[in-house]
Amino acid sequence: MKLFCKAGACSLSPHIVMRECGLDFTQVNVDLATKMTERGEDFRQINPKGQVPALQLSDGSVLTEGVAIVQYLADLKPDRHLLAPVGSMTRYHTLEWLSYISSELHKAFGPLFRRDASEADKTQARTLLEARFRFVDEALQNRQWLMGLHFSVADAYLFVVTRWAKALKLDLSDCDALETWFDRTAERPAVQAALKAEGLI
Repeated sequence: MKLFCKAGACSLSPHIVMRECGLDFTQVNVDLATKMTERGEDFRQINPKGQVPALQLSDGSVLTEGVAIVQYLADLKPDRHLLAPVGSMTRYHTLEWLSYISSELHKAFGPLFRRDASEADKTQARTLLEARFRFVDEALQNRQWLMGLHFSVADAYLFVVTRWAKALKLDLSDCDALETWFDRTAERPAVQAALKAEGLI
């Protein structure tokens, strides 16, 4: 398998999951500005959306969208308990978190990453994100992980967007549970390995 990614982008989430699963894969870095891979390939020929992540399977087929990719990967290695079995309410609550992180956190960062966004839009985005991270902080009270006792694909995704929040200096000063969770996540060997492989530490 090949994972097409960009250092620190949302593709870090499936990258972490692949390492948590102990899967054999090749990391291929993508320049999103030029849409070229480090191997000189036109990334749009691999993923017409031109966005990371993209997972190319051994048969040449390609799966895109991080939320779909992490579910696929977790189901390849059910013994790692990154996603509960089909039919379990725990699975659907994990998908609920993936959906929330994708739509309410990830996408809300848009104005903070766009050079053409107005200061008013950036201020609004910060206020909105800080409120939503406080909601996550409340959910993490007295919990080791989002789903309780097991690190899940949702934790991997939340780790990525929380890294962005810290890099952009969002005010998370009252989010003690989130801070403790973040430090715990950062210490996981698979997370450390993914960060190192992407040149982030």
